[in-house]
This record gives sequence, C-alpha cells and structure tokens, in this order.
Amino acid sequence: MTRVLVVDDEPQIVRALVINLRARKYEVDSAPDGATALQLAAARHPDVVVLDLGLPDMDGVEVIKGLRSWTRVPVLVLSARHSSDEKVEALDAGADDYVTKPFGMDELLARLRAAVRRAEPVGGEDDVTVLETEGFTVDLVAKKVNREGRDVRLTPTEWHLLEVLVRNTGRLVSQKQLLQEVWGPSYGTETNYLRVYMAQLRRKLEADPSHPRHFVTEPGMGYRFER
Repeated sequence: MTRVLVVDDEPQIVRALVINLRARKYEVDSAPDGATALQLAAARHPDVVVLDLGLPDMDGVEVIKGLRSWTRVPVLVLSARHSSDEKVEALDAGADDYVTKPFGMDELLARLRAAVRRAEPVGGEDDVTVLETEGFTVDLVAKKVNREGRDVRLTPTEWHLLEVLVRNTGRLVSQKQLLQEVWGPSYGTETNYLRVYMAQLRRKLEADPSHPRHFVTEPGMGYRFER
C-alpha cells in the first residue's frame, strides 16, 4: 500500500486530503510543521510527500532540502504562492511537481499518482536504458537516438540536454537545473541557450516542431519530457 505524508498547517486541507486519500486505499500520515514532517519521513518512509511551503516553523523549501539530503522520495508541493520564482526555487531544491492553491482534488490526485509511478522502480531513472516513443527511440547506454529506422545525429550538447530530460521523464526540470547539468555549475541564467538547443532537438525529433508533443515548455519555469 502506498504511504503518503501530508505536510500542511491548515487543518481543513489536511482533513480533505486524508479523507480522499484513504478512500483510495492510501496510508496517510500528516504533519503540521516542517520539523514534524522530517521526523515522520525518517520514521515512516513515505512513498510520496505532499508539502505546503508556508509552514509555521520553517519554509517548505528547507523541508525539501532536508529530505533531499537523504532520500529521493517524490515531493509534490502544494502552495498558495503563485510566482514563477518561488516555484522554480522549490523545483531547484528538489521538488518533483507543483500544485497551486486553490486546487482541484482530481488534479492533485492525478499528479500524486504520476509522481508515485515515476518513482516505483528503485533507482528507476538509472534502470531505464532504452526509452521508446511513437516517433523515436533513445538508447541511454549506447548514446544513440533512432527515428524511423535511422540514427539521428546529435551534438554532444544536444545529447546531454536530451539525456537529462529523458532521465526525468514526466517531471518538470527547471531552467537552472538544466543549465547547470548541461553547461556547468557556473551557469543558471542563460535561458537563451535552452531555447536554442530545445528548438534544435524539436526539429530533429518532433513530428511537428512548432507544436511539440514530447519536449514541453513550462513558461518561465523549465521543460518537461513526455513520452
């Protein structure tokens, strides 16, 4: 049974989440603050964490950093903060997804299911060596991309960008994370690099580059690879 840790200091939201999750056969623990959340995570080892950023004792981003120091458990942020900067900060700290309050319960549950699915294989992103879409295949071990029976020539930078996105399939990868993983730790604001190289990947791999299906832009935040 999947165990969920709900971290929020609003009792009515916690109650609604607990009722809905238990009705769908999830096991649920809840914490009203960051310190309790970190203690429960260590003791109960949840399969996914639903985390509010506005906690009474510490910022939710600090909770994410605390979790990421020892676990890769999926973290779904739930917050009333709407600005792109705050979303990006949470994603850079290690959050897997972000839902803005007020939220629809169906959407939240769908995103939670997706986060759990992506995390199911232990070390999953390292175990996946070949990823297939309807239009092309990515072989992470051989470092090859095949489209319609022919190998696609990618530059080293194009390949590295594709690899980071594919290893995070379905997850929003922030602009800063992509820049630092592909170009190095001294990068973080050169978003024009991403626009140029994403356009090149789309031209080489998308059936309709002007309406991409696989390389999805989240404006002001980052990119997501969808199968």
